[in-house]
Amino acid sequence: MTLDRKTFTWLLVPIRRFMNNSAFSGILLFSAAALSMLIANSRFADTFHHFWETKFIVGFEDFNINQSLHHWINDGLMSVFFFVVGLELKREIIAGELRNPRNAILPIVAAVCGMIFPALIYTFLNPTGEANHGWGVPMATDIAFALGVLYIFGDKVPVSLKVFLTSIAIIDDLGAVLVIAFFYTSEINFNSLAVAGAFLVLLIIANRLGVRNTLFYGLIGIVGIWVSFLMSGVHATISAVLLAFTIPARVKFTEDRYISQMNFLMNRFKETQSNNMPTVTEEQLEIVEKIKEVSKDAVTPLQSLEHSLHPLVAYFVMPVFALSNAGVALSQDAVSQIFSNVTLGIFGGLMLGKFVGIVGSALLLDKLKIARLPREINHLHLIGVGFLAAIGFTMSLFIAELAFKNEVFLFQAKLGILTASTVAGILGYLFVRAGTGKKMPIQAEQAEAMT
Repeated sequence: MTLDRKTFTWLLVPIRRFMNNSAFSGILLFSAAALSMLIANSRFADTFHHFWETKFIVGFEDFNINQSLHHWINDGLMSVFFFVVGLELKREIIAGELRNPRNAILPIVAAVCGMIFPALIYTFLNPTGEANHGWGVPMATDIAFALGVLYIFGDKVPVSLKVFLTSIAIIDDLGAVLVIAFFYTSEINFNSLAVAGAFLVLLIIANRLGVRNTLFYGLIGIVGIWVSFLMSGVHATISAVLLAFTIPARVKFTEDRYISQMNFLMNRFKETQSNNMPTVTEEQLEIVEKIKEVSKDAVTPLQSLEHSLHPLVAYFVMPVFALSNAGVALSQDAVSQIFSNVTLGIFGGLMLGKFVGIVGSALLLDKLKIARLPREINHLHLIGVGFLAAIGFTMSLFIAELAFKNEVFLFQAKLGILTASTVAGILGYLFVRAGTGKKMPIQAEQAEAMT
């Protein structure tokens, strides 16, 4: 049976639309984590574990990096994730919600409080010893999972709610990056950091001189900055964020000039003589190539890279990370481990700390009229966001791997992360769903109370 073009399009468009939806990346991430858990509790568990410990050597005889597959994923693939996070941060600061300080106050304060309260709760339950090292684990929010749950509702939830959660998650990612940089590093090799700094300055100068070739930034970034950070003791993913901030965020053609150039080229194309063949003429091909060049110059390299790398991160990097890190072998001892201080600290930090920090600070700022919540967001929406932000998952697992060398503590941490993220996701979904269709925004309720 053959498919005509119309039928093929009818089948392909819904699939493409679903894959471009943030909900799909969340589903894929959850599936990878579930598969990892399934294998870790099967007869293939040992084989699965040893597979991630397979050694890979990159380099030359006297200069090489010899690390396990698990290490390459956490330091290499996750650097791509942090690079995209850095691009998002720069875009938000330049032209997004974080550009206007007044608009940024609410998500910034909510995100900061949503990091401080979880750390305090965890530290209260784990005040000393190696267990105390995990205070950064419940601070994180998994932006893919959180937004994935929210995007399930489509247009039924206010756009302002999606923007609010996205802003919190991005600021939360920045906080996680700073925590990793300052608190989860090994012994620092300052010579390697100096080399990385020199390459970073080179890229900044190139940016100022108008260099827009993303391959140039990629080669210098990987060979110069990433490798130097890897050798320095500071976690290599930090280099990816720094590299992202050197990517040019200016267009070569302004909007008016782009429209003028495109009109000129389109008129030239109309005036060309067609050859009445499936292929275009040499003159037409030259014009089409020029249109592509002009269109490329009308987009910032930052946006172009973010757009092209997002599918790679959403559909490959994060699922592979989840597959290699989420596997927790549940034994008879697992039930008793649920009540360990590490597990309770992470569970309480995510579920209670995130909720109190985000919802409490948002309501307080709104009450004091320091920053106002959008009128479309009601109390149930806000509570739902408070729980969705408690989905730590990817970032929490990543920090847990850095925080704990003791396998028992690491197991307890993963148990707390997976349990809290699951419960938070369910509660967040239920509260947002309950809030959908409610017509009483927070400000309206306050106005009613005053009359």
